[in-house]
Amino acid sequence: MNDAPKLKNVMTPFPYSVDAEAPIDAAVEFMRRHKIRHLPVTTKGALTSLVCDRDIKLVLGPDFAYPSDRELKVRDAMVKDCYIVDLATPLAAVLRHMAAQRIGSAVVTRRGKLAGVFTANDACRAFADYLDDVAAVDDDDAA
Repeated sequence: MNDAPKLKNVMTPFPYSVDAEAPIDAAVEFMRRHKIRHLPVTTKGALTSLVCDRDIKLVLGPDFAYPSDRELKVRDAMVKDCYIVDLATPLAAVLRHMAAQRIGSAVVTRRGKLAGVFTANDACRAFADYLDDVAAVDDDDAA
């Protein structure tokens, strides 16, 4: 049987990012266009946080109908304390932390720089692939 997958092999590498001062509607449009739900946030090029579609919905409402009296920025919806992990962190540790804290994503860094995003969808896909590998080994052993 193969070894358990590593974080670097199951994350979404080289993710897009958005500046914290960008208008929130620009981030919404960007996420829709690229079909993503998690977007790392930077301030002056440095990783600051993460914004996801759910956080935006909490600020804007389910129809993304934000108040017209002021222009909301990404910083108004971003997670205040997002989960950031180093690329070398064992995948099992990341999964345990995400489950314990009930969070759906982690921002992955390498030497302090943005390297990827790991989401619950990435975890499901990796686990399904892992189970397929286990089943293939079991089939080979049974033969």
